[in-house]
Amino acid sequence: MSEHAGDPSNYIRKRESRAEHGQTRDLSYPPLPPSLVVPCYDNHTHLEIADGNDPLDYLQQLDMASSVGIRGVVQVGGDLETSRWSAEMAAREPRMLAAVAIHPNEAPAYAAAGTLDAAIAEIDELAARPRVRAIGETGLDYFRTGEEGRPAQHHSFEAHIAIANKHDLAMQIHDREAHDDVIETLLRVGAPERTVFHCFSGDAAMARICADNGWYLSFAGNITFKNASNLREALEVIPRDRILVETDAPFLTPLPHRGRPNSPYLIPVTLRFMAEHLGTDVAMLAAQVSSNTELVYGSWDAEPVANGGASPWDEAIDPSELA
Repeated sequence: MSEHAGDPSNYIRKRESRAEHGQTRDLSYPPLPPSLVVPCYDNHTHLEIADGNDPLDYLQQLDMASSVGIRGVVQVGGDLETSRWSAEMAAREPRMLAAVAIHPNEAPAYAAAGTLDAAIAEIDELAARPRVRAIGETGLDYFRTGEEGRPAQHHSFEAHIAIANKHDLAMQIHDREAHDDVIETLLRVGAPERTVFHCFSGDAAMARICADNGWYLSFAGNITFKNASNLREALEVIPRDRILVETDAPFLTPLPHRGRPNSPYLIPVTLRFMAEHLGTDVAMLAAQVSSNTELVYGSWDAEPVANGGASPWDEAIDPSELA
């Protein structure tokens, strides 16, 4: 475990170690892949979540990512606590930008407590913070949330679209089994200029709709899974200037490491798979994806980190106090 692991600023959640496909998960981190010749980015990760028997803290994960050609990451929140964490960490860490939002599966719980609008208002405040470059992840999820939770999801989604447009930020979409309603909402309300379908889960037909609207598709490690032919078909038809790559760490670890803890340093595994599937050189794809990522989020160097990297999080803080 890293020397930083005792610092509460390193992670504030613990991933549940559930069995996958009827088998116990391997809780060890995969080895470092060969470094990319042309650097790239991880545009969606959750470094606040500890995973494995010997968790890597966010600094160690960023150091390992840097060593294999990953220039930076977008650290993504899903509720108030993780959005605050993301904004604070991005303010001090030059390799990190932040996205903030109330996740669609969290929106019904906030609504039930009568605090959804207040939570959205705080997301609006966080959106104005330095190095917060995206609203996300937001959207609709009909897999984990039933009919009773959908009004809260729709209300939250539309409010997040308004925040992204207000601050001229990118938006990261969470879309699970809700493709038609997500697209309808974006077209009706007015999608932000830089809209990204995080962990794209549609097919080639949906990819063409996204392309027609100038939206970006972000592919995660699940594109390597044997049952993910729809994702590979989408990759084939989406224009190269609309492709992004992500880990969604610690989830969706690419083959051959599926089920093990994921981390931004594994981006080269997914990117090489994508390049091979497209029949292109990995350096060319990395250059294109890197350019796409900077067009969506801006430069990681455009805003300095606060106080040369110092932050209130350098002090020992109980994460429960941030809830």
